[in-house]
Amino acid sequence: MKKYNHPILFFTLSLVIPWVLWFVVAYWSHQPKAPNAFWTGFFELAGLLSPMGVATYLFARNKELLTDLKARFIGRNLLTNRYFWITLLFPPLSIVVAQLLSLDLGHSLDQFYISGEPSFSSAPFNAWFVLCLAPVLEELAWHTYGTDALRSRWSLFTSSLIFTVYWGLWHLPLFFVKDYYQSNIQAEGWLYTANFFVSLFAFVFIINWLYYKSGRNVLVAILFHLVANVSNEIFATHPDSKLIQTGLFALLVGYILIKERRLFFSR
Repeated sequence: MKKYNHPILFFTLSLVIPWVLWFVVAYWSHQPKAPNAFWTGFFELAGLLSPMGVATYLFARNKELLTDLKARFIGRNLLTNRYFWITLLFPPLSIVVAQLLSLDLGHSLDQFYISGEPSFSSAPFNAWFVLCLAPVLEELAWHTYGTDALRSRWSLFTSSLIFTVYWGLWHLPLFFVKDYYQSNIQAEGWLYTANFFVSLFAFVFIINWLYYKSGRNVLVAILFHLVANVSNEIFATHPDSKLIQTGLFALLVGYILIKERRLFFSR
């Protein structure tokens, strides 16, 4: 882990570059005459790609890191690894259970309707395209270089806390992009906005647990993020159900922290 020794460089560039690009997109999204779709899409995609680009640069400079990375994508006996199946099954099961529990709060079975339409727009790209591409590109940065760079200095618990705060800040410009996912959450009210940030804590602890328990498998991190994104948009989920889902995630985190004390608190 000590080979991943440029966390400040990685995280600074991975924050500043997307911020610059996405705040421009946010400004354009509120203008009556925005630039053509090409430039909006270019800036959106460039911001999303930039953390992976920074990671690629750091790997290209160090053959030892590159060799380490190549061994972390598939892994042995992946299909018989229980953490692989937790990765695939926990996100959809958690949202289904959350929606079932929300029925006691008076919410409708209509939540289980699969509309095929995400709750946000991401022009000029199809929303499903962004929803599926973003986890892949992000985790090719966060769990190839970023997480291990933090672990080179801190425990997994501290690293997870630091990254959660960082990741929340990383998303900040998207709250200002008209009709984007984060912008729509903000429009729903402070409780659901707060839930977005609280849910990041649980999400980061779980994805890091799966990543290390599967032998630092990057594919596991990508799949967990991807499945979580799709699961939370495939249904007509009421925002209250996402509050319940965060509670379910928090229960798993509590269990993990008790059971995996050595993993999270030792250096």
